[in-house]
Amino acid sequence: MPTVSKVLNGRSDVSRATRTKVERLLETHGYRRRGQSVSRSPLIEIVFHELDSVWSMELIRGVENVAKENRATVALTESGTRHTPAPDWLPGVLRRRPLGVVLVFSALPKDVKRRLRAAAIPFVVIDPAGDPDPDVPSVGSANWAGGLAATRHLTDLGHERVAIITGPEDMLCSLARLDGYRSALALAGLETDPRLTRFGDFHVRGGFTHAVELLDGPDRPTAIFAGSDLQALGVLEAARVRGLRVPEDLSVVGYDDVPPAQWSSPPLTTVHQPLRHMAEEAARMLLRPDAPGTAAQRIELATHLVVRQSTAPPERA
Repeated sequence: MPTVSKVLNGRSDVSRATRTKVERLLETHGYRRRGQSVSRSPLIEIVFHELDSVWSMELIRGVENVAKENRATVALTESGTRHTPAPDWLPGVLRRRPLGVVLVFSALPKDVKRRLRAAAIPFVVIDPAGDPDPDVPSVGSANWAGGLAATRHLTDLGHERVAIITGPEDMLCSLARLDGYRSALALAGLETDPRLTRFGDFHVRGGFTHAVELLDGPDRPTAIFAGSDLQALGVLEAARVRGLRVPEDLSVVGYDDVPPAQWSSPPLTTVHQPLRHMAEEAARMLLRPDAPGTAAQRIELATHLVVRQSTAPPERA
């Protein structure tokens, strides 16, 4: 039992082989420490690979809302890549023993899942960055439907040359939004032009760079669907420096509906992704008596289009 206790409490004085053996036995037998006298920190930990965007702030606010309701605090950690946390994060969270962990990543290594479960630390992945493994509890949103709605809005206005600047090519949310874009073009009887497809990075600079390339090319698009509001802000700046009016010369649609979208010039038409609600749902999943850990549960929330002043029918020559 002393060895088991050391493993459960994340102690470092246990060999890797012994730790792995104990953790697998605990997982096999469905061991959970709920109901025992366990010292837990009254906090919910949320882990990002980067914390420098309004997108991240919306998720933090959602977790904070639920933490306040339950007299808990929120711990923020920046670690790893957009796919997985760094290996050095795990020993720290085992020592902190939070009520649960919200992870903003697309996947978790098997070792991380096993050790969190062995220590009875519930975890949920918020997955706008990807599609987690089937055994990982997650909260996401309808990315394909969002891409479809954004592009159908533009084709319904009469745009025939619609470009897309989606997110990174290795993120499933980026590909889902791209698939929605392609489906909307097909429904409108339009062919997909590969020259009008760009993979961005979800940041302003990336949106600006790709938009400049699109607007400087022959037969430029009359509309651009950006896979994030930050990229859409870059598109607006590219249009400004190229002397184009929005929406008269170029219509722009974003994605996320973060607060700056309504204060851009002009206010941005965008797809509302319920980021704060997603984070609230993830935090509530952690705090339920049947908190996730072994059985996966996936919640997918709806997206919807918010029409503002950055879109209009194309002007005809």
